[in-house]
Amino acid sequence: MKNKQGRAVLFAVLAAVLYALSTPISKILLQKIPPALMAALLYLGAGIGTFIVRQFRKKTTMELPLTKAELPWTVAMIVLDIIAPIFLMIGLARTTAANTSLLNNFEIVATSMIAWIFFREKISLRLWLAIMLVTCASILLSLEDTSSLSFSTGSIFVLLACVCWGLENNCTRRLSSKDPLEIVVIKGFGSGTGSLVVALILGQTSKDLAYIAFTLVLGFVAYGLSIYFYILAQRYIGAAMTSTFYAVSPFVAAALSFIVLKEHAPIRYFIALIIMAAGAMMAAFPHDGQNEGNE
Repeated sequence: MKNKQGRAVLFAVLAAVLYALSTPISKILLQKIPPALMAALLYLGAGIGTFIVRQFRKKTTMELPLTKAELPWTVAMIVLDIIAPIFLMIGLARTTAANTSLLNNFEIVATSMIAWIFFREKISLRLWLAIMLVTCASILLSLEDTSSLSFSTGSIFVLLACVCWGLENNCTRRLSSKDPLEIVVIKGFGSGTGSLVVALILGQTSKDLAYIAFTLVLGFVAYGLSIYFYILAQRYIGAAMTSTFYAVSPFVAAALSFIVLKEHAPIRYFIALIIMAAGAMMAAFPHDGQNEGNE
């Protein structure tokens, strides 16, 4: 069991690193691709890529397929995956990629709280402290003008995306014993199609085929493969703990944003970075009482 848990931690970190690629690169792509269409293409890329991969391993896999019993969780997962990335792309278009990256840590709070309230997953004192630190840092990052306590619109949208993904993570946890590639294919095509409908209703289109193709590839790598490894991790260490190891993603994404986009940050960003790092480390190294999954 410990070997499986060790692999699960590795899968969670790998998922985090792959997803980290999406924020700085999406910031560049948003210059040519509008937010709702971007969300659609990222998920469609995930669906198309994993569908192709699944065809090559379909005959040898021993994974269990989804059944009608999982239909409510599957539908909820798809709907939340339509809403969340649209919120994220709207937020990313209105704030810096580095700020967005760090705010993504609020997904730890949302996932853990929902897992505790609705799904009875245990949360240790150490993780509670981590949640408090991440929340405080998220509030600090969201403040646009500390003198008048006004909040950044972009940051609010990013936090809303995190709440949606926190709920979605817990829905996906109910499916984690099933074939992860099948789940990603359903996520990709279901959420991608839904987001595409929203984009067309809003009149968001693009004729730049090169940017569209690149966005699809980014979707396969940063969403498709990331979600696949995330689901594998959830099998053995649960939704709450997987999200805590996944917390490395925002820091990798923030670093990439500074390097690739040459973004500059105010002093409160670095204060929030220190608080967020302390919270993420607390969450990633819980006490023995922390939940390690339901399997």
